[in-house]
Amino acid sequence: MDPVYIVGIGMTPLGRHIEKSVKQLTRIAIDAALADAGCAKEVIDAAWFSNTRQGLMEGQHGIRGQCALRAYGFEGLPIINTDNACASSTTGLNQAVAYLRAGMAEVALVVGAEKMNYPEKRGLMFEAFRGSMDLDLGEEQLKRSIALAADLPLPPEAQADVGERSIFMDAYAASARYHMLKHGLTQRQLAAVAAKNHWHASMNPLSHYRTPRTIEEVLADRIVAWPLTRAMCAPISDGAAALVVCSRDALARFNRKRAVRVLATTLASGVVHAPDDEQKKVPRLAALKAFEQAGVGPEDISLAEVHDATAFGEVKHIEALGLCPVGEGGAMTERGETRLGGRVPVNPSGGLLAKGHPVAATGAIQVHELVTQLRGEAGERQVAGARIAVAGNGGGSYDGEEAVSATTILGQA
Repeated sequence: MDPVYIVGIGMTPLGRHIEKSVKQLTRIAIDAALADAGCAKEVIDAAWFSNTRQGLMEGQHGIRGQCALRAYGFEGLPIINTDNACASSTTGLNQAVAYLRAGMAEVALVVGAEKMNYPEKRGLMFEAFRGSMDLDLGEEQLKRSIALAADLPLPPEAQADVGERSIFMDAYAASARYHMLKHGLTQRQLAAVAAKNHWHASMNPLSHYRTPRTIEEVLADRIVAWPLTRAMCAPISDGAAALVVCSRDALARFNRKRAVRVLATTLASGVVHAPDDEQKKVPRLAALKAFEQAGVGPEDISLAEVHDATAFGEVKHIEALGLCPVGEGGAMTERGETRLGGRVPVNPSGGLLAKGHPVAATGAIQVHELVTQLRGEAGERQVAGARIAVAGNGGGSYDGEEAVSATTILGQA
């Protein structure tokens, strides 16, 4: 396939941006991406805009991209809206790459922007998560997931009513308990994931949280959905990210030395399978397609950004990517292999757990970190010798796993 390159990246700091609108967050990210690419907005031939919350929270159900991007000054070009839950902006990148390879444009813009914090609509903030589940089947699917680990002995604190939380935390907790039952995953290993990512985030000036946590501090935090404590769960973050992507023919317009090549971009949805059939789980399906497309294997990966909406999410994704055998993700983390300086650093950005998780922007934010690392521009969190990087991004929940999974593999140009 014709090569495609990422030549510009930009993002906002992540956190609670109560006073900023979706348009304002979008502007900050695009300003940064265009400046990074060294180009004006007139260079952009087509744009993808990703958002999941604005319809429910603000009533802007359609033309979100046209509203945000025309406010920036983009006129005449195709603007495509993508809403694919947490994989929305990765889906936008996937489509933009295909568009460029088809010769329909030479330079494209991919934007993910999400405002999730609305203090005056707090109930609706949490209800919004249910929109990324099947409204007809989701509750029954969650009950089945919980039942899979019915034989796992639970401590007294697992029975407590912990109050307000995203329903996704219950789904992740159910999957974590099943992994404990089948493979011996421990709560301490989950805490090791969280402690690592909070430490990584302390070196990322754009992170929502920048305070390191020890394993003991993570375990001592309040329970959200056992075995997950609050420090093992991603915060509700606002933020935006933008990517400038170009074809081979357009690369001469940009600084080739800072360009990063897209080796693979894949999307997958689920198939019917037994709960313990790891080869048919949706993140595995997306990963296998991506490695085949890129012509590389897990052994070639220098670093990974994966979808750790909870600490268990990271364990699940590093196993699906083949960075370790199934059932060994927790032990691999506990041994320090996924820390900066370890065998395969995972989430050097701080991950969703600590860097933040503005849903529709998350995929583009993962790519932002990979590009930064492959350029050698990550400062004190730089992965030494980074050459090939992978992002595993999940979206939504369907029948005990993600509704969509995206894998992106990038390499030095």
